[in-house]
Amino acid sequence: MTTSSTSRRSSASADTRLAGTSVHALWTGAGDGDQRLGGAGPIPRTVPPDLVIRDLRQVHGGGVVVAGAPVPGGAVLWAAGADGAPPEGDAVVSGDEGSVLAVRSADCASVALGSPEGVHGAVHVGWRGLGAAVLARAIDVMRRLGAGTVVAGLGPCIGPCCYEFSDADLDGLVASCGPEVRATTTWGQASLDLPTAVRGQLSRSGVSLVVASGQCTMCTPGYFSHRARGDGARQALLVWRER
Repeated sequence: MTTSSTSRRSSASADTRLAGTSVHALWTGAGDGDQRLGGAGPIPRTVPPDLVIRDLRQVHGGGVVVAGAPVPGGAVLWAAGADGAPPEGDAVVSGDEGSVLAVRSADCASVALGSPEGVHGAVHVGWRGLGAAVLARAIDVMRRLGAGTVVAGLGPCIGPCCYEFSDADLDGLVASCGPEVRATTTWGQASLDLPTAVRGQLSRSGVSLVVASGQCTMCTPGYFSHRARGDGARQALLVWRER
């Protein structure tokens, strides 16, 4: 699927090329299995098998990791720890062709980033990530790696229909993200509009959203959801550049 305007993806595991780029993004669903196992787990067949997975130990923060050199200031180089664990962070960026960048979620937003120059990224965005400006930090690193125009895709995440939120925490996000992120659940409680918050942060960074799922992981069948059922399993966003 390629489009220059926002499109809505109705099914998981569809390989999408971000408009105007050679960057592919794929969001898995529950039918693809638990994606926490990285390279040892079930990777959808449309992902090129010769690519090396570069994932993260996600901490709901603003850390940006670069898979490959050079590494601009404000980011760190992707390197496995002594125990083989991936590095800590919530955004992974690369200009190389040999990696598939991965973040995992079970209600948080997963955002794919691409550019005509081939610089690409995968970002995990929860409410703490919004406050940590993880999207803006990842986009800044991409531009310092040579990205010109940056475009984005947003996968399934919890929607304002279900994301009940405390007034105090919501007030803090309204202050940093704008009043449009304040919403109401279908049962009448205050909620956070996470997709709108993501759109706003992308817009403020000069990035167009060209693909959007529009599906809520909590109330749409076929997705893992921590809020709905306490799921430990995770779906993944996988992002790679054509060779």
